Amino acid sequence: MLSDKIKLTAKEILEREFKTGVRGYKQEEVDKFLDLIIKDYETFHQEIEDLQQENLRLKKQLDETYKKQPAAQTNTTNFDILKRLSNLEKHVFGSKLYD
Repeated sequence: MLSDKIKLTAKEILEREFKTGVRGYKQEEVDKFLDLIIKDYETFHQEIEDLQQENLRLKKQLDETYKKQPAAQTNTTNFDILKRLSNLEKHVFGSKLYD
């Protein structure tokens, strides 16, 4: 599952503390950048959840569609298809096909 692969949450990014050095980064710039990352991260997370829900919905819809089909439609063999095609050719082309 995707949640097992994600290393950080938006909260962990927000609460991350960095040590400052002699020539460290400007804290305000880092904070602004992290805020952008958090917003993107939350947007991606929501999009993933939405897509997972849509995927489940479509799978259920597909299952329901197959359950509603009569057994004869789902158990059609190649032989049945060839037999129908042969009958159709005879009907359309008549004896011309076999002359």
